[in-house]
Amino acid sequence: MFSNTPESKVKGRDDAKESLRTFISRNPNGQYTFDSGRDAPQSEICRADPNNHECITLWMNSKQMFETMQSLGFYCSLPIEPGKTYMECKPLPK
Repeated sequence: MFSNTPESKVKGRDDAKESLRTFISRNPNGQYTFDSGRDAPQSEICRADPNNHECITLWMNSKQMFETMQSLGFYCSLPIEPGKTYMECKPLPK
């Protein structure tokens, strides 16, 4: 879904979780989307901000990305639209 984004950069496997934390820390109250191919070892996450759209690709499969986003205080789910397979993540109220 997001693979043609020019801002996308692949982050290494060793620092994927730290890179995700850093990416989220720039806008911890923002909304994010992530997408990954079936059984793919990497996922792309994008900040859903029309004024500052930025994406990064991390060496995390979709399950790891989902778990990490939850641990960072986000609720992630599929969009309402049938046929869409990316995940939308919104910060949980604090």
